[in-house]
Amino acid sequence: MKKMYYQNVKGTQDYLPNAEVVRREITRTLEDVFIQYGCRPLETPILNYTELLASKYGGGAEILEEMYTLTDRGERDLSLRYDLTIPFAKVVAMNPTLRMPFRRYEIGKVFRDGPIKTGRFREFTQCDVDIVGVESQIAEAELMIMALDACNKLDLQVTIQYNNRKLLTGMLEVFGAEDEKINKTVLILDKLEKVGLEAVIAELHEQGLSNTTIHSIRQFLTDKNNTSFNYFEPYAKQNKQVSQGLEEWRELESYLEFLDVKKHCVFNPFLARGLEIYTGTVYEIFLTDQSIKSSIGSGGRYDNAIGGLIGTDENFSTVGISFGLDVIYTALNASGTNLKENSNVDYYIIPIGMPKEALLVATDLRNKCYKVEVEMNNKRIGKALEKANKEKIRNVIMIGENEVSNNQIKIKDMVSGGERMKSFLFS
Repeated sequence: MKKMYYQNVKGTQDYLPNAEVVRREITRTLEDVFIQYGCRPLETPILNYTELLASKYGGGAEILEEMYTLTDRGERDLSLRYDLTIPFAKVVAMNPTLRMPFRRYEIGKVFRDGPIKTGRFREFTQCDVDIVGVESQIAEAELMIMALDACNKLDLQVTIQYNNRKLLTGMLEVFGAEDEKINKTVLILDKLEKVGLEAVIAELHEQGLSNTTIHSIRQFLTDKNNTSFNYFEPYAKQNKQVSQGLEEWRELESYLEFLDVKKHCVFNPFLARGLEIYTGTVYEIFLTDQSIKSSIGSGGRYDNAIGGLIGTDENFSTVGISFGLDVIYTALNASGTNLKENSNVDYYIIPIGMPKEALLVATDLRNKCYKVEVEMNNKRIGKALEKANKEKIRNVIMIGENEVSNNQIKIKDMVSGGERMKSFLFS
């Protein structure tokens, strides 16, 4: 018989209880924040028609290269979702009676056959919030504030970088970039912090942009004033996209300043986000200490996706944000923050020859909403207490013949070492 190949698929991993307890605490914290901000839960299928996910309103060419595809028995082309955004846009498209504005959250697994690095796997969990039906930048402002709030509750010090795709696209139009090359050029500029100026310029040459255009882009990339409103104002008079982007940027900054969170937010004129779906404000959340280079969350405005899926030119004002559970867990694990191994058990019951009575006590405590574990392997008391110590279980109940006869249980406090008797009616 051939030996079974016991190994996880590359880019996936198991999370044993100690890790999973922390991961679930992260998702609980995020979910509590989402609910606090008025978001309602939603669940979408992992399996989708390839045509939906491959739509031009989806993730774009880079994501499509990483999409897992398959066929079912009916030979239909299916794919595993690579994010939660397009399945959400599909829900809005299919349910025209939804009351607007509509805000939802979803926590679920997504799949990408992409490069593997710290905090980045091929099967991972995203925690998303999206708002449909709000044209104003108040929606972006609230999601950015929510992100800072959530990260604060997770004891993560973060910085949010933000930009506006209209602003960036409009600047490239002014510099003479051809329409069909703008999306690719935007993605190249997005790599500036990762690969450096000269590598970006080299890639721009590979795209066949004119020397004049590349010279203008180089000046844009290196100008010390390229994060000020004043820098963009002359270009706004020449280009509608720059004008609209500048107006949205001003509006967003007015919220950030008024709410006193500007110190945690940095304007980055070259941030584009990798997906072509975005139409306005975009943002990424980074650890301030840069202990992990990948963003732990990101998002932005994508006003064309829902109307595109419906097959109309109708504009649905939509903005979202997504947190990566796995990269947040990796960040907390690396820092030691929030990883105290507090037990998930309130009482550990050790039966001394009294298994039925132990289950009776456990049932009574569970009915009172306590979390209870019963020792089922007849461990000696010393070994059982050692287990309680290792697993940081504070309260241990011992039930022997004497306790049952006297209608009592003995409770040992593993922190203080003290013991107390408590009445319990066994019969």
